[in-house]
Amino acid sequence: MSIITDPWFWALAVPAFVLTGVSKGGFASGAGNVAVPLMALVIPAPQAAGIALPVLCAMDISSLRAWWRRWSWDQLRIILPGGLLGIAAGAAVFGLMNDAAVKLMVGGIALAFLARSLWQARPGRSAPAPATPSRVKGGFWGLVSGFTSTVAHAGGPPLAVYLYPLRLDRATLAATTVVFFAVMNYVKLIPYALLGQLSATNLLTSLLLLPLAPLGVRLGIWLQARMSDRVFYRIVYAMLAVTGAKLVWDGLAGL
Repeated sequence: MSIITDPWFWALAVPAFVLTGVSKGGFASGAGNVAVPLMALVIPAPQAAGIALPVLCAMDISSLRAWWRRWSWDQLRIILPGGLLGIAAGAAVFGLMNDAAVKLMVGGIALAFLARSLWQARPGRSAPAPATPSRVKGGFWGLVSGFTSTVAHAGGPPLAVYLYPLRLDRATLAATTVVFFAVMNYVKLIPYALLGQLSATNLLTSLLLLPLAPLGVRLGIWLQARMSDRVFYRIVYAMLAVTGAKLVWDGLAGL
């Protein structure tokens, strides 16, 4: 049994998981999971996903306690069935995608989410009217989210495409997102175990990163009342821009 000893891995993984935990705590909850894109710069993307899953599951427990009963059951009934189908689809192709293809997909998702977010935040853009809930749209984006979440824990951007236009209040949005990904992450433990992603090396590395789970979530809860989301988003967007571009470059070079 061994752990990853590359110092660059730990230099990237520690801040990445803290930022992910902050997001799961409800502060800038749409920031997404930057852990896999950052770790994938120094280790294979599938291994990065395997290491991340147990830590994300621990974060989910802390997040659920913080947002207990503040979620929208109506929206969960729309998005969860698609998410579960997405997990099955992601598990089916997980072993068929090489490292270059996964890096290209993760980098592309990161850059697409960044471009969409910057476009929506452009100066002079008026806020659109709240969208109407839709089982078709919610089911589709839930499926896409479950798929990308299974392959690279990158389900945040697709889910945001459906949930953000609904203009839910901040607490309901954060709580609904937390419940959705808690279900996704714990269900993903089954295919990840069957696919060999929960190896001794990955689990031991996850164990060493585990203390960051409650730390990041509590920091996110604390920051809600003390700092603007704008500052945190700028940090995450800068990281996504650099890592997304590097992953796309590496993915294209490896194809």
